[in-house]
Amino acid sequence: MNPPAHTPLSNRRVVLGVTGSIAAYKSAYVASELVKLDARVDVVMTESAQRFVGSTTLAALSHNPVVTSLWEQNSESSIDHVALGTKANCIVIAPVTANSLAKLALGITDDAVTATVLASSAPLVLAPAMDADMFASESTQNNVATLSERGAVVVGPESGRLASGLVGEGRMSDPIDIVDAVRAAIGVRHGDMVGRRVVVTAGGTREPIDPVRVITNRSTGKMGYAIAEAARDRGAQTILITAATGIRPPWGVETINVSTVDEMRSATLPAAADADVLIMAAAISDFRPSSFTDEKIKKRSGQGITMEFEEIEDWMPQAVGPRLVKVAFAAETSDAAVKGAAKMATKGAVITVANDVTEPGSGFGTDTNRVDIVRTDGSIEPLPLMSKYSVGNAILDRVKPYLTDTE
Repeated sequence: MNPPAHTPLSNRRVVLGVTGSIAAYKSAYVASELVKLDARVDVVMTESAQRFVGSTTLAALSHNPVVTSLWEQNSESSIDHVALGTKANCIVIAPVTANSLAKLALGITDDAVTATVLASSAPLVLAPAMDADMFASESTQNNVATLSERGAVVVGPESGRLASGLVGEGRMSDPIDIVDAVRAAIGVRHGDMVGRRVVVTAGGTREPIDPVRVITNRSTGKMGYAIAEAARDRGAQTILITAATGIRPPWGVETINVSTVDEMRSATLPAAADADVLIMAAAISDFRPSSFTDEKIKKRSGQGITMEFEEIEDWMPQAVGPRLVKVAFAAETSDAAVKGAAKMATKGAVITVANDVTEPGSGFGTDTNRVDIVRTDGSIEPLPLMSKYSVGNAILDRVKPYLTDTE
């Protein structure tokens, strides 16, 4: 039997505040995503918010009573907003209106949402939603700046069509980004990799043949992205250097987009020089065309085409830094652990993550992976099939003993 998938918000208590914006309907999606990630979600609403979304909906999604007033008492031991604020690992207000931003900046607590925030020392995530002119106003910008200076994480807003019919900056951010911000905020407060700098490479590089065609591989980047999310969720400053994948970049992760091997190298080596960990999960091309054709290569009456390729230098050994710990990947089609072990010495890695892409659930594009952890002493630790996010955490667990003291 496979182990249960690692969930990033297990045993975490998140208070979801909802204030009176037309975007309040999106709070249902935020609640649902938080619950999927195994968080204990408590919802607090203002009176205005209830005009846009019902408390019954949010109670059903969160599986907990919804607090809608300063005068309710669902808690046996104390006033609701005090109890929730004290126990929270994070408070997220999505959406937060201009009115509520002003109250939070000034410390006014005349509703259950603002009172819960004032009663808590937990990280605060804010997802503004309002008309563009309201958000751009000097008073709102000052309030956002004040709250940011106090440590609040502000997500968005985004530009787009607004309820007024105007187009501008004021749309509430995507619920996935808001949930990612919660994960990151909890990681910074409680994670075991706070103060660490982790660089992850992902995706399959592309080497041009002509202006239209490239040589590439089947990598989707899912493994690298999952590792980057795991590092972020554990509090690390995370840099993701990625070839084209089509995957939404994770919120809170510095993302650098590249295409060719040379571009990957030029981005990775400087980033790794000041990093604690470099995890090379990208599928980097081993070969490239010996020459590039300026014009598109055309068919020639069934004559076919012959191309010459040159081997690309393995530049992972060039990645160095005063405290850098390197992790290599070996995607193979047979004897993955043995072939992964053979790469250790040349790459300077303390660990090689080897996987057979022909195994069920371990191929390109899957949400799961089955890997072997190969160490420099030749030992091989087979891991069971699990989610790629869980694999990412397993890798970080095994990297931690190699990290030097940051003090």
